[in-house]
Amino acid sequence: MIIDIPIGCGQFRRSAAFAAVLTLSGCIMGPDYVRPIASAPAAFKEAEAWKLAQPQDVAPKGNWWAVFGDATLNELEAQVDISNQNIKAAEAQVRGAQALTQAARAGLFPTVSGAGAATRSKTPGSRVINTTGIGNNYNVAVDASWELDLWGRVRRSVESSEANAQATSADLAAARLSAQALLAQDYWAMRVLDAEIALFKTTIAAYERSLQLTRNQYSAGIVGRNDVVQAEAQLNSTRAQALDADVQRAQLEHAIAILIGKAPAEVSIAVVTQQWSFPVIPPGLPSELLERRPDIAAAERSVAAANAQIGVAEAAFYPTLSLSAAGGFQSASFVHLLSLPNQYWAIGAALAQTIFDGGLRKAQSAQAIAVYDATVAEYRQTVLGGFQEVEDNLVALRILEQEAAVQNAAVKAARESETITNNQYKAGTTNYLSVVVVQAAALNNERAALAILGRRLIASVGLIKALGGGWNATELAQAKP
Repeated sequence: MIIDIPIGCGQFRRSAAFAAVLTLSGCIMGPDYVRPIASAPAAFKEAEAWKLAQPQDVAPKGNWWAVFGDATLNELEAQVDISNQNIKAAEAQVRGAQALTQAARAGLFPTVSGAGAATRSKTPGSRVINTTGIGNNYNVAVDASWELDLWGRVRRSVESSEANAQATSADLAAARLSAQALLAQDYWAMRVLDAEIALFKTTIAAYERSLQLTRNQYSAGIVGRNDVVQAEAQLNSTRAQALDADVQRAQLEHAIAILIGKAPAEVSIAVVTQQWSFPVIPPGLPSELLERRPDIAAAERSVAAANAQIGVAEAAFYPTLSLSAAGGFQSASFVHLLSLPNQYWAIGAALAQTIFDGGLRKAQSAQAIAVYDATVAEYRQTVLGGFQEVEDNLVALRILEQEAAVQNAAVKAARESETITNNQYKAGTTNYLSVVVVQAAALNNERAALAILGRRLIASVGLIKALGGGWNATELAQAKP
């Protein structure tokens, strides 16, 4: 990596005539930040076959979950920001990073301190109290010191701290988006389970009727005991599956409670009959992802912070100039302490330069450059990961829509086969094993259709999250203290 040194600093090394100018204005060591290039394709590959159901100009903004039109989901999402403990922790980290920025900026200004002291002492040689040699001393002083930022060490530190604060702010946005998306995915998974549990209830009721019919036929001597046993096994197996769905549903409800910062015992979400709808989500252009994903923005800000640290390391090669001043009053009498004859003052300047450090500064500079190179690679990898997430969810939504159509056709055929076989059994033209087979096939096909529905809903949330939700990198300006 090549580091460009500003011309003014180079001239200073060749001519002391610029010393006065640098004392007032200073120069900044290290390279000025340039955003790393992250190659982006012209368009998403999977978006070529992505067909919008209706025209829509922009991606979801702000409360992106509102595009699903579910009042309960909207109410739950509103509680994530307020009560989620992971988000509260991220908010505290943002405040800490902003405080560090302010602390770094304080280095641009002088440090002024004041002190007052009163002492009573005895000088050597005096043996008797209240004789010469014992006296009082009073002192009031003000001290000031200022290290001039000739080489931009403090300014680069401020630049690095500001970039870190902005990265932390983007991390907060990423944590918020992650919690919101996870809640939405858990919510839709729970609603699909509600539909599956309702399917089990309907199926169990039908199996109970079939069992009663089989028992009646067995009592009449029309069928054998084997048919009754098969009907009982099928009914109890389905009841067991329904109970397992109840467990999954309860666990998802508990997960949602934690996401909104509440104990599971405090949250109960009513079962509802859901009207399914899928939002229209235009993917936009890959280049827009660099501004719309908070994790990418955080990675880019980390690169800026690492770049500034190179300047901090480079500035260590040059001397430091410090100005100091002190003044006050000193007297053996408190009454006359603030009189003019007791006044004292001192001013001065100090120039310091490290002559030999065993290669420490060179190693620190090399480390800063290595950290920068690593953050650039991490930034580019984050961008690639963002592209993958969008492509994965695009292809999932496109193919799952086709799969849902095929599966719905299979459900329709399985229901028709079940009806025909039940009628044949009642007419005595087929055995009960055939009924069990077609009923199991019908239930499995309906459950498969619901599973596909759940995957489509989760992929819809995943696509919105992969596109950055309603976030935009311009919000990073709010990270400045």
